[in-house]
Amino acid sequence: MADTARTKKPGALKIIFRNPQMAWMLMFGISCGLPYILTKSPLSAWMTKEGVSLKTVGLFALVGLPYTLKFLWAPILDRFTLPFLGRRRGWALLFQLFLVATLVALSFCNPLQDLKLIALIAVLISFFGASQDIVVDAFRAEAWTERELGLANSVHVTGYLTSIRWIGNALALFFADYIGWPNVFRLMAAVQLLGVLPSLFARESLMEQKIRPPTSLTNAIYLPLKDYFSRRGAIEVLVFLLLFKVGENIASVMTIPFFLKVGFEQKIIGAVAKPFGFFGILVGGMLGGILMVRLGMLRSLWLFGIFQGLATFLFAILEWTGPNTAALAAVITIDNIAIGMGTSAFATFMMSQTNKAYTATQYALLTSLMAVPASLFGAISGYLVEAMGWTEFFGFCTVIAIPGLLLLLRYPKWESSAPRTASDT
Repeated sequence: MADTARTKKPGALKIIFRNPQMAWMLMFGISCGLPYILTKSPLSAWMTKEGVSLKTVGLFALVGLPYTLKFLWAPILDRFTLPFLGRRRGWALLFQLFLVATLVALSFCNPLQDLKLIALIAVLISFFGASQDIVVDAFRAEAWTERELGLANSVHVTGYLTSIRWIGNALALFFADYIGWPNVFRLMAAVQLLGVLPSLFARESLMEQKIRPPTSLTNAIYLPLKDYFSRRGAIEVLVFLLLFKVGENIASVMTIPFFLKVGFEQKIIGAVAKPFGFFGILVGGMLGGILMVRLGMLRSLWLFGIFQGLATFLFAILEWTGPNTAALAAVITIDNIAIGMGTSAFATFMMSQTNKAYTATQYALLTSLMAVPASLFGAISGYLVEAMGWTEFFGFCTVIAIPGLLLLLRYPKWESSAPRTASDT
């Protein structure tokens, strides 16, 4: 019996390294992270380098709005299926090809002469990137068993954060000095093209064979909301989603200003933050997936949530040590391990709250909602620091996570009303 059980339930490492589908999840993660970051730091750096005013550069932050509003058109992607590659991968392929085309088009613009055109292209990149997120998230939720989903999410998150923090940020900035920004965006378009591979070859979701899409656009909008809010504990889950990562999100807005106030030079911050942060994300993402298999969802959320809060408070240590490079490396590494673990578990939990018939719409709504407290509290983080001081600020960011953790005491109620697959027959 023990041998049979082991055959049916391979270890986490075997699932990751022996299942070729995990490689596709990593590539999907890279493909999703790239358009998100390219309209931020690299685009800002290019415009600044070409002499565009800082006020105009700041206004370009608005081009990222599609990522906040993606729930508005997610029902369309739930309702309609393209005549190739299935309900999710067909849309993913289409958006990836659009992304490649818009990135190439961006590379032929001049920031001083084509500013309005650049703004339009950047909005399109954000729209296509957010749309790709919708269908890839839905595909991931539908393509894996409950036991494998945590691992698939951890691999996807690792690819996503690698793309954001390394490929589309550090490497893009590095190559810009050698080949120029137009060629950098062409290079990033080539990297984006790699996302086509999982769209073509990833395992088709078994759910596509069992579930019909909503029969009308009205149903695609109404039924997901009706399904979600008819569950016991639906509002509690939303509050939990708002609070679980709020402390970490508030703290992240102030970390670089804090490092500078402590006395670290910019070159030291860059030299330490990129490699150690990247290492931490890799370790945290993979470790989070492995532990979720062993511990289950509830214990993982407790453990990762507590670790996340403690890691946030570790920043306060730097105020006591001063500009100590070893301490900076340790704090950044631990914080990014916590982020990787917490994000993997959080994404898996959100997917567990979606009905497979309406995955795209419900998951897009939950992820959009999750971003609200980060934006609101992030906007006042500077005022909080001035009112409290740095140590007290990071202590506040730790304490504010406690209400979210306490809501996990209600987890059995949420689990008992977990979504069931439905259709609008």
